[in-house]
Amino acid sequence: MAARLLTEADEQLVVAAIAAAEKATSGEIRIHLEDHCRGNALDRAIQLFDKLGMTRTVARNGVIVYIAVKDHKLAIYGDAGIHEQVGSDFWEAELNALIAAFKAGNYAAGLVQVVTDVGDKLKTFFPYQSDDSNELSNDISYGKD
Repeated sequence: MAARLLTEADEQLVVAAIAAAEKATSGEIRIHLEDHCRGNALDRAIQLFDKLGMTRTVARNGVIVYIAVKDHKLAIYGDAGIHEQVGSDFWEAELNALIAAFKAGNYAAGLVQVVTDVGDKLKTFFPYQSDDSNELSNDISYGKD
């Protein structure tokens, strides 16, 4: 089961990292785990991005980190607003860092680092404004295969 990738304590660390990253930006970050991905991980991330309501951010600055645990597939997808600012090289570098952390068994640390890095980019291009609200839940979402 995808939930077994992270302990409860690990999940709390990741959710806290999301909350901390989002305090400095109007952007939104979501982690989604499921057991299987029957196709391309990026295509699945984009599908979930829409299904989870992430296209509704005002500045189009949502980011999803997608993990198919049993199939060992990962993807990071940023909506149009943030992608226009950071480009494909940023997402590829973050994905490679996450893969390296996962290969070393550092699941929570890898996710926290990616969330922190993405949060820093979001803060640069979409800094927190006094009227910002948390548009999406910070909780990790889990798929049902």
